[in-house]
Amino acid sequence: MQQLSGQDASFVYLETPHTPMHIGSVGIYDPSTAPGGFVRFKDILRFIEQRLPGARSFRQRLVRVPFDLDHPYWIEDPEFDIEFHVRHIALPKPGDWRQLCIQVARLHARPMDLTKPLWEFTIVEGLDNIEGIPPGCFALVSKVHHAAIDGMSGVEMSAAVHDLDPDMKPPVAKDEWKPEPMPSTADLIARSYVNSVKQPMRWMETVGRSLPGIGRLAAQAAKGEVSLNNSRMAPKTRFNNKVGPHRAFDAVPFKLADIRAIKDAVPGATVNDVILSIVGGGLRQYLLDKKELPKESLTAMAPISVRGENEKDALGNLVSAMVVPLGTNIADPLERLRQVHDAAVNSKAMTNAVGARTLADYSQLIPSGLAGLAARLYTRVGAANAHSPIYNTVVTNVPGSRVPLYFCGAKMVAMYGTGPVFDGMAMINPIYSYGDTIAISFTADRDVLPDAENYAAALRE
Repeated sequence: MQQLSGQDASFVYLETPHTPMHIGSVGIYDPSTAPGGFVRFKDILRFIEQRLPGARSFRQRLVRVPFDLDHPYWIEDPEFDIEFHVRHIALPKPGDWRQLCIQVARLHARPMDLTKPLWEFTIVEGLDNIEGIPPGCFALVSKVHHAAIDGMSGVEMSAAVHDLDPDMKPPVAKDEWKPEPMPSTADLIARSYVNSVKQPMRWMETVGRSLPGIGRLAAQAAKGEVSLNNSRMAPKTRFNNKVGPHRAFDAVPFKLADIRAIKDAVPGATVNDVILSIVGGGLRQYLLDKKELPKESLTAMAPISVRGENEKDALGNLVSAMVVPLGTNIADPLERLRQVHDAAVNSKAMTNAVGARTLADYSQLIPSGLAGLAARLYTRVGAANAHSPIYNTVVTNVPGSRVPLYFCGAKMVAMYGTGPVFDGMAMINPIYSYGDTIAISFTADRDVLPDAENYAAALRE
């Protein structure tokens, strides 16, 4: 048994029927590179089954403490069945991009069964009419609960089911996995009592570590080395209301060389700055068309991994965050990039002053029962509609492979991302890079973004 951290557990508590808290990806594969030039579903099942030892999340299930008296635990699932987790569907003809986007949105909208290992793979065949994609390709639509992985630890699961060549060599390591018995109610309650005794010490340690950082931030602000102007609340937009049960999905790929050329136009700017600027420009154009653009700039929360070198294989989430203005109030794209770059530098300085790891550690102090109750009440009373948001959207960058990857012998030709939305934050923009391409994907509440293709067009513009 392994207990979830407070940060991981928060994604369990935030889950409601309308806000499933899973992340995922959409990989598109060309089966012509596989042995024999095709891939059957039974081949995929056998291939994934061979790779299960490569990631612990595949066969671990969640066990919640009665009444949420303490954070849940992971155990090795004694009832694991791979056929529950790997599904198979096909698009009707013509099998175009819009059909795929609609199917991905429907799959992503469905909550996962929290009594099973928290992942699902759906193979989608029939991709025969997508520009830039060879006919006959299939997609792998993955869903993994955010309690189990963040963007970086998810690399372990991805690496387990991908090869660097199409030969499909079986893993060398022996599968030594063993299921665990379900813990008793008495055992879980006893563990929660012990942890509650330790909680005051955790408070003191975390607060003690944060005080020097707060002092550094105050000193730097006094000297003008950092600005606190960007720490105010974000403007209210259509993306910051209560969400419904349905989702919209789309993605826009760009050549990485083009993004780097734009980056070079502003000294010191990064690829991430350019992506934030493009998202800002896309949101600006979309809201202008709706006559809903606020005078103040929209902001984005950008997760920051605080995973150390010795924590590369750790389960769950080890992230902090910074909030960056997106320059939606600036028409000129080059000036927008300059502003976003300066704001990102300032936000990083503020986060570093306090300590990104210390900020992440505060999530460990979340009272388990109170967190779940608060999330349910927040949704029930529609509180997201009654206050200004802390940020307007999320932009999360997941670096991908620079070399070709193969799944069951089929070459990956494209990769996109999906993410959770929740009350107060109805759109997320996962950024996935692969080979010479970087793609801005987005997942949104369908009522908030009924015309996903218009936002996609605004990103391209």
